[in-house]
Amino acid sequence: MKIQERTGAGAGRSAAPAQPSVGDRLPSPPRERKPALAALAVLLILLGALGATMLVLQVGDRVEAIQVTEDIKPGASVTKDNIKVVMVNDDSGANFVPWEQRASLMKLQAKSTVYAGTVVVGEMFAGKVQMPEGKASVGLALKEGQYYTDIKGGDTVAAYRVGTSGSSSSDSSGKDSSSSSSSGNGLIATASVQNVRGEGDATVSTGSKSITLLVDEGDAAALASASSAGEVALVRVPAK
Repeated sequence: MKIQERTGAGAGRSAAPAQPSVGDRLPSPPRERKPALAALAVLLILLGALGATMLVLQVGDRVEAIQVTEDIKPGASVTKDNIKVVMVNDDSGANFVPWEQRASLMKLQAKSTVYAGTVVVGEMFAGKVQMPEGKASVGLALKEGQYYTDIKGGDTVAAYRVGTSGSSSSDSSGKDSSSSSSSGNGLIATASVQNVRGEGDATVSTGSKSITLLVDEGDAAALASASSAGEVALVRVPAK
């Protein structure tokens, strides 16, 4: 009896399932893929490339234009001293004057006041500006010393009559008599400089300039008379 019981007990133990060894690992579950995140990453890359392309295209559409650095009065012209180059978008629809056309622009006159900081468009200037009512243009031929050094179009100036003129004559008794007449020294007119010629040509060597002033019509005759006598001096004054 005892032998049979032992045998039965041993058989029971041998029938028990085998246990895995301690060194074996269970297989890990497969990682879950997220296609939505991958698609988002691709979309962000495409958007970045598109943005860079747009920036390159916008830079390519920019052109060099002319900007005024000082106020330009009606009838005055731009000079090399009152303009600078700026970059503008060519697709804005404005008729910007290209920087390479600045020499041609200097031959034109402002239709109305062009304020400092304005980017010039073609409609602001014309070949011949209609004279404002009650105004007159007077041309002066002045020598060095009758104008200040950096005179230019758009300046506001005061025109003064300077110097005196004298004459002598003899009466019927044969006695000489001399008389001197004062030229009426003093302010003739306050004017706006329309144009200055002489820069870059032969007149610069002599110091002479041809200057056109826009004055009140009532002051035109006195200014022209003083100019013909060589008795005009221009002084820059603050613009009104």
